[in-house]
Amino acid sequence: MQSQKLRKPPIIAIVAVPESSGAVLYGMFEVFSVFGAAWAEIMGEPHNSAVFDVRIVAPSRDPFTCVGGVPVTPHASLQELDYADAVIITDLAINPEVCHDNSWLEVKSWLTQIHRAGGTVCSVCSGSVLLAGSGLLDNQPATTHWAFVSHFQRFYPQVKLEAGRVLLPVGEDRRIVTCGGMAAWEDLALYLIAGYYGEGTAVNAAKLFLFGDRSEGQLLFAAMTKPKRHEDAVISDVQLWLAEHYDTLNPVTKMVQRSGLAERSFKRRFKIATGYKPIDYVQTLRVEEAKHMLEATSEAIDQVARKTGYEDPTSFRRLFKRLTGVTPGRYRQRFQSRRVR
Repeated sequence: MQSQKLRKPPIIAIVAVPESSGAVLYGMFEVFSVFGAAWAEIMGEPHNSAVFDVRIVAPSRDPFTCVGGVPVTPHASLQELDYADAVIITDLAINPEVCHDNSWLEVKSWLTQIHRAGGTVCSVCSGSVLLAGSGLLDNQPATTHWAFVSHFQRFYPQVKLEAGRVLLPVGEDRRIVTCGGMAAWEDLALYLIAGYYGEGTAVNAAKLFLFGDRSEGQLLFAAMTKPKRHEDAVISDVQLWLAEHYDTLNPVTKMVQRSGLAERSFKRRFKIATGYKPIDYVQTLRVEEAKHMLEATSEAIDQVARKTGYEDPTSFRRLFKRLTGVTPGRYRQRFQSRRVR
C-alpha cells in the first residue's frame, strides 16, 4: 500500500464478531475517527490532515456483545458494504487447541470479496486465524500471536508462518497485513495512516497517542502546541518574524529591537500574551524544528544543531534532552524507525 492522493476519505471497516476484543475494536475505531481532527485542534492547524470513514461491520446490524460483555452496535452489515479500502479483523478470544474452519463463514466469504475488489485485509493477533480460514493466507508469509503458532502448524500448514514478526504486509500491492500480539494494533494503525496520508502524519499519530515504548516518558512524544490566543499585535508580529528566523543569532535581542519596546516591557508582554518567557519560546520552537529534521532527514546531528541556531552541538544536545527526555540520536532512532519504508 502506497501513500496516495485521495479523492474521498478511505473506508476503514473494522469487523466485529462475538469473539472480538472490545479494547482493540474501539481503540482502532477511536484512533481512525478522531486523530486528524484532534491533531489539528491541538496544533492549531487549519484543517484535518487525516480523514477516515470508519465503520464497525458485522454479519448483522443487530446489537450484540463481544468479549467481556462490551456492547457493539454495528454501523453496517456485511451485505451492506461491498467495498472497503481496508478491513481489520481484531484479535479473537478463541481456543488455540480447536479448529475454527466452520466459524465465521459469512465473514470469510466477505473478506475474499473485499480483497478481490482491491481492498487491504488486515488481522491483529489471533484474528489471523479467521483470515487463514478464508484462504487468503494460503502460501503467504504471515504472523500471529505466539500462543497460536502450534495452531497454525496443525491446522494451516500451508501458511508460511513467520511468528517473530510484529507486522507483516505481503501479497499483491501488500494488501494482506498480519500482526503479532494484541498491542500490535497500534503498529497496524500507524501503518495504515502512513499508507494513506504519509509517514509524517503517522509520526504525528504516534506522538498524539503515545504509541510505542513509553519507558522513556511522555516528553519524547510531546509537540509544541498552538500558541496561546492573544490580541497583542506587537507580540504577534514578533512571533511571525521568529517563525522564519528562529536560527538567527541572539534572537531575543532582535525580537526586543523589532518590538520597539523596552526589554523589561517586552518580556512582560510576551509572557502575558504567549504563556512563555521569550527565551523558553525560542528554545521550544528551535527544538521542535530540530525534531522535524531528525524525523525526516539523515543530516548529521551537528548540522541539525547549526540549522536550528546552535553553533555549539553540545549545548544543543543538552537542551534537546532537557526538553524531550532523550538525546537527538535516540529521538531519531525512535521516530524514524516508525516510518514505513
